Amino acid sequence: MIQDTPASTEPPNNGYTAEDIQVLGGREAVRRRPGMYIGSTDQRGRHHLVYEIVYNSVDEAMAGCCTKIAVSLQPDGAVRVEDNGRGIPVDIHPATNVSALETVMTTLHAGAKFGGKIYQVSGGLHGVGASVVNALSSWLCVNVRRDGKLYEQKYRQGIPQGEVTAVGEASDTGTTITFLADTEIFDKVSYDFDTLSERLREVAYLNKGLEIYLRDESKDHEKTFYFEAGINGFVRHLNRNREVRHRYPINVSKTLDSTIVEVALQYNEGFAESVFSFANCVNTADGGTHLTGFRSALTRVLNDYARKNKLLKEDAPNLTGDDTREGLTAVISVKLAEPQFEGQTKAKLGNADVKSLVESAVNEGLSLYLEEHPQDAQRIIDKCLTIAKAREAARKARDLIIRKSSLDTGTLPGKLADCSEKDPSLCELYLVEGDSAGGSAKQGRNRRFQAILPLRGKILNVEKAPSDKMLAHEEIRAIITALGTGIDDEFDPAKLRYQRIILMTDADVDGAHIRTLLLTFFFRHMVDLINHEHLFIAQPPLYRIKTSKLEHWAYSEQEKEEIAANLKQARKVEFQRYKGLGEMSAEQLWETTMNPTTRTLLAVTLEDAAKADHIFHVLMGGEVPPRKAFILAHAKSVKNLDI
Repeated sequence: MIQDTPASTEPPNNGYTAEDIQVLGGREAVRRRPGMYIGSTDQRGRHHLVYEIVYNSVDEAMAGCCTKIAVSLQPDGAVRVEDNGRGIPVDIHPATNVSALETVMTTLHAGAKFGGKIYQVSGGLHGVGASVVNALSSWLCVNVRRDGKLYEQKYRQGIPQGEVTAVGEASDTGTTITFLADTEIFDKVSYDFDTLSERLREVAYLNKGLEIYLRDESKDHEKTFYFEAGINGFVRHLNRNREVRHRYPINVSKTLDSTIVEVALQYNEGFAESVFSFANCVNTADGGTHLTGFRSALTRVLNDYARKNKLLKEDAPNLTGDDTREGLTAVISVKLAEPQFEGQTKAKLGNADVKSLVESAVNEGLSLYLEEHPQDAQRIIDKCLTIAKAREAARKARDLIIRKSSLDTGTLPGKLADCSEKDPSLCELYLVEGDSAGGSAKQGRNRRFQAILPLRGKILNVEKAPSDKMLAHEEIRAIITALGTGIDDEFDPAKLRYQRIILMTDADVDGAHIRTLLLTFFFRHMVDLINHEHLFIAQPPLYRIKTSKLEHWAYSEQEKEEIAANLKQARKVEFQRYKGLGEMSAEQLWETTMNPTTRTLLAVTLEDAAKADHIFHVLMGGEVPPRKAFILAHAKSVKNLDI
């Protein structure tokens, strides 16, 4: 409804004119909105800077012009990436009238990746990567070795500090880029060696014959990656702590319409699907058309083989996609001329034609393998049939969830204390350990936007359970019903009832175990909640520190010691160690852990899916020796252990 308002003496546009429109140049746009280009300005964003420079060197490798890449983390926080490729050209660019090197380093969407003449396939940000890194760096220095000379150009916050200059002789070719992330953009300039190591390992697997060296100069850590087996070795690496169904991974490799399709797959005795997809060496965490094509071909080929060899009864239904993917580890890699990624950080591949290309390659390659290796084929089909036998029970359990869901009947779990707000973007759900803490949380919460779901005991370990047992578990059913999205292939993010799902458990060993069980469930069956940052971990205090006049909360041993030191003048100081959430009153729980203005939440993010897959399997899988080795290796880094 439009209401009448008094006439105004102000001009109709309220002073809004063309002068109010800001036009940002490339550098200014990147510095003003860095998250649009690198995803975030936390550690993941800093790592993305490294990857973008490395991707440029990898492009040289994919073009057959580079065999070695060296990444060095320097003591002052700077990063140096060196390759033995052709070296960025330094002659004058006809359109910009400055050197090609300066053009690449300062102009968005400038590079050799568009015409298809220099790079048939490429990763990176399509002519954006180097200039983005430059704009977000306090300083950057480029050295180019080509034509027998060593050239150099330096920048500050993306601005050239002089022209490209020949500073010496060179006996080889290549490019070296050294940069320091800008502390005006990033709060820190540190990097995680293990995270970078895992990503560079992936890149080496995806480019067999490419050597990648990583060194942390301040800690004298170094690793070198070189794999002749390519993605076959990648799959063996992923399955290294699993009992496999067939000894060697199945490999498919074919070039179709200038697109290179490579697939390696191997079944294991577990229940989790561990499939990783890449496009031009970029990890497509959200999948895309290449993953869709692989899944479609896999199901079709296994059904055709099972029917042809009478491993499926005539009246038996076909194997479903779920039947063929439980216990599957696979890597799908496509290299194509014009990748169409959804989003600037390239989490999903969108090229429609890639689906049919991958389908064709997998249909042909996998069918041939099964015919030539009947024993392996029998083991794979037997695995799928075993899963199919449990599928009916799982379907019944899933139907029960659907019947109880809000979409069909409006019925939610009886123990869920829902919020009154109906806009999911404003709502949050606390998954709380125990009925006692759940009661305090229900009393202390803001009923308008905070919902509480108490969980009784430890939920099922889904890493060691088939889907029918998982869906028969009461607590897991309650979680799925409360969220409303469904799971696995039926997961629909549009039906999510809460913007934030917050895990709130006790600060003891049992609480840590329950939290890990919940994280395992979400990673294996609702990973999109992690990918799109809907999942959080609450941080309840470890100590209540009270004097006659004041009350303090300490969330770590170090914070406790700091508070205690500041209270030395107090006559009487009381320390209360909280082991369980139920020890706090409703008011205390609200003040310390649930009040949005004072609480601390840890966002659950996924920077390296392959590493997460390995850790969840080691910690929660059935093999004891790898878990024992992991515990021994990390025992000294445990903090705040309370048993």
